[in-house]
Amino acid sequence: MTPRNAEPLMRLSWTDPVTGANGYLVVHSLVSGVATGGTRMRAGCTMSEVEDLARGMANKTATFNLPVGGAKGGIDFDPKDPRAFGVLTRFCSFLRPWLDAHWVTAEDLGVPQHLIDAVFADLGLEQSYHAAIGRSADPERTLRRVQAGLNAPVPGGLLLGDVVGGYGVAQACLGVASAWDWDVRETTVAIQGIGTMGGGAAFYLHEAGMKVVAVADAAGTLYAPEGLDIPALLDLRDRFGEVDRKRLPAGIKVLPRDAVVSTDADIFVPAAISYALRPDNENLVKAKVVIEAANAATTPEAEAALSARGVAVVPDFVANAGAAAWAWWLLLGEVGADPADSFLRLRTEMQSKVALLLADWKMDRIPLRVTGLKLAETNRAARAEAALAPEGEPALLIP
Repeated sequence: MTPRNAEPLMRLSWTDPVTGANGYLVVHSLVSGVATGGTRMRAGCTMSEVEDLARGMANKTATFNLPVGGAKGGIDFDPKDPRAFGVLTRFCSFLRPWLDAHWVTAEDLGVPQHLIDAVFADLGLEQSYHAAIGRSADPERTLRRVQAGLNAPVPGGLLLGDVVGGYGVAQACLGVASAWDWDVRETTVAIQGIGTMGGGAAFYLHEAGMKVVAVADAAGTLYAPEGLDIPALLDLRDRFGEVDRKRLPAGIKVLPRDAVVSTDADIFVPAAISYALRPDNENLVKAKVVIEAANAATTPEAEAALSARGVAVVPDFVANAGAAAWAWWLLLGEVGADPADSFLRLRTEMQSKVALLLADWKMDRIPLRVTGLKLAETNRAARAEAALAPEGEPALLIP
């Protein structure tokens, strides 16, 4: 298995010459010379955080058996600062050799996909999947397929590329309900974060009939024990994923931001920040299962404590891997612009993996992370064995 403290292949630091902001790239592993992982921007971002996230990406790609390694980029800067676009542009310009040939990046906390695509366009690289598209047999055709998939309209007036990660998280929640024979309409969920990932998960859980009883953004927790009208709340969000309190529907309680952690719900979905669950607050969790929609949502100590008291934790490298897995299925031509095909593939793969993890938990109380890491290592070993065969590891082939 790849433990949480496994050493990465490379760490790289950068200082913005204009603002003094620090940025980091960590490449945990390369497969066929390529690594994938988003770029985040937040005040307080650290090298150790980015390293954790790169390790998680390596486990995501291995768990879903993708032919690529794991990496992550991070910038210690406030994404709401008007200088943020310039900082992101200079960071990507500095890292252009990696972005040109080896690192496939995408959106992450504080960096929406349209923003990083705008940076890539300014740099003449077209789109943030450039390093993979450039390896394609027909880059122009692959770029058209990627753009068509990302911009495919889905119910709710959004685009497939904006919701697929949240859809995957919703399927992890529904997979838990299915594995444990819960009535979906009687199952309750609380979600910390209502941006791209949390908002998407909330939408698809609401659509499936699950009761989303609490959501939290930076301004606080919104709570309704009978279930929130999620589409109405999503319509009230600003571009930073915060809900306009002046236009809230009647009957919603406004609670402190951290109240979402202690909400009386069957499922808790931390979908906002890393290390949301720590030794000082994990005891507040009342849910029966935690679905890590945010990367590194629980500290190792908090996860151990939750598991010890019978709270199952579906790890981030499974629960929130939907966007990364789907992006590579799209790049490889395994799905196209029809959202139904993408949703079917992701629903099938996510629910089967959650069922596998929960089977070991139910039988022997083996933490879900342990089972997930074993699956990742099995896939990783098989790929390494193939690389040692006489014909060697095949090159990354993108149609």
